[in-house]
Amino acid sequence: MASFIESGWQYLISHFNDFQLACLGSFFLHESVFFFSGLPFIYLERAGWLSKYKIQVRNNSPEAQERCITRLLLYHFCVNLPVMIVSYPVFRFMGMRSSLPLPSWKVISTQILFYFILEDFVFYWGHRMLHTKLLYKHVHSVHHEYATPFGLTSEYAHPAEILFLGFATIVGPAITGPHLITLWLWMVVRVLETVEAHCGYHFPWSLSNFLPLYGGADFHDYHHRLLYTKSGNYSSTFIYMDWIFGTDKGYRKLNAMKSSEDNAMNKKM
Repeated sequence: MASFIESGWQYLISHFNDFQLACLGSFFLHESVFFFSGLPFIYLERAGWLSKYKIQVRNNSPEAQERCITRLLLYHFCVNLPVMIVSYPVFRFMGMRSSLPLPSWKVISTQILFYFILEDFVFYWGHRMLHTKLLYKHVHSVHHEYATPFGLTSEYAHPAEILFLGFATIVGPAITGPHLITLWLWMVVRVLETVEAHCGYHFPWSLSNFLPLYGGADFHDYHHRLLYTKSGNYSSTFIYMDWIFGTDKGYRKLNAMKSSEDNAMNKKM
């Protein structure tokens, strides 16, 4: 397996230069993972499939979904891609490389774990700031246009927010100067996580059912349903920041009430 990956990587670095891989390659990978993971949730919602796992009863109109996709493409090409190009010299300066040998899985997993921890911390405080009255009104309200989120709404945001919260995602790699394959893997897992958090479905196989402190769709869907001043649940991937600062109390109280009601129903049956 390792030799197969190295052979594939050798092909890439033999046919493309560092700039092409780090900027255009990263952009193409991001778009592929994002849309291939997010689009199925649109079709699930329209077809009504697996509706018993849908968190909210409400659905988005096809027009609202199409508007989201159109703006996403505009933002990705006019904001995300230029940011990747402009930030390339910074990553190179901090030591990012694409050459062989590839880093060990131990190095990759350690760096990605660090990125998750740092991203959770930075994202939490940035997200709380965006829920102050002024920033919410002029910036973050764009993301909350969809009170019933679906996978692709994860990156539907004001351009200023894309830059502001995007910093939380790239600050870890910018500090450590990782191998490009580590950066790509981090981008893939981060995109998959945020799409899942906005998907609008809570499945029996959802990670939040098995992984302690993982937020997931149910946790973040609560954030979208409530008014901006009362929502809480500001965390990105793991929910320890909300737990530490008590910004998930409403969510935990709601879950406790649901559990009590379910237990009462089961006793009657």
